[in-house]
Amino acid sequence: MRYLNAHIGFVGLGNMGMKMVQNLVKKGESLVVFDTQPEVLSSLKNSSKVTIAETVSDLAKHTSHIITMLPNNDSVWGVYTNPDGILKNCTKENATFIDCSTVDPILAQKIWQLSQEKNHSFFDAPVSGGVVGAEAGTLTFMVGGSETIPKDVESLLLKMGARVISCGKSGTGQAAKLCNNMLLGATMVALAETMNMGIKFGLDAKVLASIINSSSGRCWSSDVNQPVPNILETAPSTRNYQGGFKTNLLIKDMKLALALAEKTGSSVTLAKRALEIYNSAANEQQIGELDFSAIYKVISNLENES
Repeated sequence: MRYLNAHIGFVGLGNMGMKMVQNLVKKGESLVVFDTQPEVLSSLKNSSKVTIAETVSDLAKHTSHIITMLPNNDSVWGVYTNPDGILKNCTKENATFIDCSTVDPILAQKIWQLSQEKNHSFFDAPVSGGVVGAEAGTLTFMVGGSETIPKDVESLLLKMGARVISCGKSGTGQAAKLCNNMLLGATMVALAETMNMGIKFGLDAKVLASIINSSSGRCWSSDVNQPVPNILETAPSTRNYQGGFKTNLLIKDMKLALALAEKTGSSVTLAKRALEIYNSAANEQQIGELDFSAIYKVISNLENES
């Protein structure tokens, strides 16, 4: 297998990872990639800048900068620590590992420690911006792992995003992401309730959205991810809530956030109630695989009215 002298490896090419890889290729980078579902890599087979590795260990042996974008704690821990994982198979000296998944900050700290013991660098660098941001190359990276971000790490991340923010020691990037997504989940529920109330009173949905977006209630959910269909052409709600950020993934992130709240002794009454609402909707209304803005469907009883 020919490895194109690539020094970048990328593990996990789902909705986010694939678009991040495509941006790296557009910026002239050669990569070695791996995903547990080979069929998702079919679009890269003819790329002159991409080598598809058969295993994680194969990828780890040929690259010095490895990015991971995986769905949960178990998959991240396994990719780094399994016998055929990154830590046991990376042959490069002073390699750099960047995990862009959203996981428990304590898990990130454990992998950081294991990496340090092998003289490698590990950064937790979860992202904000969703699939739209990944495709546009406008992601924000929240980076933990050291007080300052090395130039090579910052340069690499800026080929996939627009902002790289140093959060501090290992785990702080993940903590920042969980804080953000806990707030995101709560604000979407509040926005869905707000839009539903205004529409039921007789307000035009587009007029109400415009007022919110130019007033003190403005938020990302209303401005970019409007939950009411046919207000914002680019929002998942206008595509029957397809694409975007799945409700099940938001639930996963909010559970991680609440676990962090328990560890820090923080009060999160509103977030707990928002999570209950999402859990109920995912289980009873089957919106788990839809964008999380589909909570509006449940709150407004759209399905019963159609």
